[in-house]
Amino acid sequence: MFGLGQGGMLLGGRYRVVRELGRGGFGHTYLAEDSNRFQELCVLKEFVPQVDGEAALEKAQQLFAREANILYQLDHPQIPRFRELFRELGRLFLVQDYVEGPTYQELLETRRRYAGQFSENEVTLLLRQILPVLQYLHTLGIVHRDIAPDNLIQRNADGLPMLIDFGGVKQLVVNVRYQLGVDQPYANAAGQVTRLGKVGYAPAEQLDSGVANPGSDLYALGVTALVLLTGQEPEALFDQRTQTWRWQENVLVSPTLTAVLNRLVAPRASDRYATAEQVMADLSMMSYDSGSWQSALPVRMQPMTPPPPPPPPVPPAPRRSITPQPPRGPAYISLTDPPYAPLSQPTASYKPPLIEEPTQPRRPARSSSGCLQALLGLLVLLGLVGLGWWGLAASGWLANVDIAIPGSSEVGGAEISEAEQARKRATTERATALGVDNGYLTRLTDQLFYERHPELQGTQLTNSPEDAALRAEWDAIANDMLALSEQHLSTAARQRLGRYNPGDLDRWKTQVNQLYVSSRALYDLADARYGHLFPGRVSDGFVEAPVDQIWFALAQDRVNALQSGQKLTEIRFQPDAYSQQIQGSLDPGEGQVYILNLNSGQLMRLNLQASSPETLLSLYLPSPTNEDPYLLSDSSETTWSGELTQTGYYEIVVVSTAQQPISYQLNVAVDTVITNPAEPAAAPADKD
Repeated sequence: MFGLGQGGMLLGGRYRVVRELGRGGFGHTYLAEDSNRFQELCVLKEFVPQVDGEAALEKAQQLFAREANILYQLDHPQIPRFRELFRELGRLFLVQDYVEGPTYQELLETRRRYAGQFSENEVTLLLRQILPVLQYLHTLGIVHRDIAPDNLIQRNADGLPMLIDFGGVKQLVVNVRYQLGVDQPYANAAGQVTRLGKVGYAPAEQLDSGVANPGSDLYALGVTALVLLTGQEPEALFDQRTQTWRWQENVLVSPTLTAVLNRLVAPRASDRYATAEQVMADLSMMSYDSGSWQSALPVRMQPMTPPPPPPPPVPPAPRRSITPQPPRGPAYISLTDPPYAPLSQPTASYKPPLIEEPTQPRRPARSSSGCLQALLGLLVLLGLVGLGWWGLAASGWLANVDIAIPGSSEVGGAEISEAEQARKRATTERATALGVDNGYLTRLTDQLFYERHPELQGTQLTNSPEDAALRAEWDAIANDMLALSEQHLSTAARQRLGRYNPGDLDRWKTQVNQLYVSSRALYDLADARYGHLFPGRVSDGFVEAPVDQIWFALAQDRVNALQSGQKLTEIRFQPDAYSQQIQGSLDPGEGQVYILNLNSGQLMRLNLQASSPETLLSLYLPSPTNEDPYLLSDSSETTWSGELTQTGYYEIVVVSTAQQPISYQLNVAVDTVITNPAEPAAAPADKD
């Protein structure tokens, strides 16, 4: 990789690589900072033309710029903007906006860990939100050709799905290499052929011949919907013998959505939807009512030709390289075999979706099991808007019972008391008032409830009187979590619960480094508070379980506290002074960061006196190494002295693990004190 990003090197004179995001047959993808835009995060897509000589590389850049021109014209709020193309280190780099948020594949993986998947409401909303994006692209003659859960991101800012990683960009590389005379333009340096489409998601005709059209994108979107609904991968849902999708054995959805999905993934291309508008027209017959999508009219369906009988088994054909064919008429940018005819400049601009958006909140609560929506429907019938404490795979006591008539408190032959109904209504209203997503609250409560009752894992609570005590306990846990979020999290942090992701860590590192604070110091503050709220539980800073979201929310608030100066103090010595005493106090689980700019060769003495021994002290270096990562880290030692080996900002972190407020005094002494350093110290490197 030529050591991209090592030593603070700037690519294109402005982009500093933060980390690698992925790699493919034609290059790599990196997360980078744009030094010309206040360290704003962006994405670098690297491409290897595999040509020799400066002249050939120059021609490759010219061809790629010409072929990629259509991408720069895209203007849609759910498509990351393409910024520029530049050349460095014998490679071509395409710069694109960075979208902060988890992919739908990551969201699905999280739900799978708790035996859940996406609900019909969520999948229907996803289709309604992404189809206008495909309509916009197809109007311009562009086919994405690589739609799958890992190429859809749920943007943190507003929850809208973003379409990323255009397979058409790979096709551009193929086209350029074809025009340069590369023998096997579809193969990388190792001779491996790069598919332009994802196996299982792309239709057979796209994988076999490279031919793609708008229907190919719609097919892949249909498969994506099936995977999210069932929680299973395409190979588990597709019957190779009959060449049909057998997804309805795994999940039950409304007749309208069933018909739409079956037509999206029909075996024959002629039986599928041809345009996104057709799909939106059929989905528009589903109305958003009482917290769920309802079918208003029968969906219009074209007659479908039965699939042909499965062919007899044949021996596998020998591997062969893919040879480009001459163009066959008008082509989409990522569609037919290269080379394709240059497209005219797009004249279409983004228009609002042609479908009618629901009048309810834009994003329904996201429950890992889909059971929340089931009970929401019940509570509407009961004249309530209640909180779902009933997971289908967890506490899903309403999964297979009859629903009572409106106004009745009897469900499936068992009675839900008026007091319990009021309790659930109050919990929902409280969550809404605090800005906590009901779907996230359901998943969090399920996790903590089943950790407390491991013997109930895999069982469902019922609405019977025998489970009333367990239902009350579930409700109590939910209210405890709401109380915790209200007391210990800011409003902004609460509202993001359920949507934090590892990309937040990259952003926070940049923010605190600008304050001469390391990410290690930030984690000390978040860990202390998290450990106080959840004794014995450790978070590694990854969004692996719903409760880990609280660690991220705590970290967000600590970043803000560092930026405001509430948790950060710079120690400055008065002229002719060589020591300083700092008095402070800490609430349980809280901490404070001190920074001071010192020189290599100075002697330093540090002493902490606290009213409780349950106080930890850390002393971090300006530039940690593998051999010397720190001087002290979460140490119960209260004294350190020695000669400093580095120049820059040292960090002193004091945190309390006591159960009551403590007071402390920090004594810092150095010799040859620097009062006005000539050069500002560099921001600390990441200390993970």
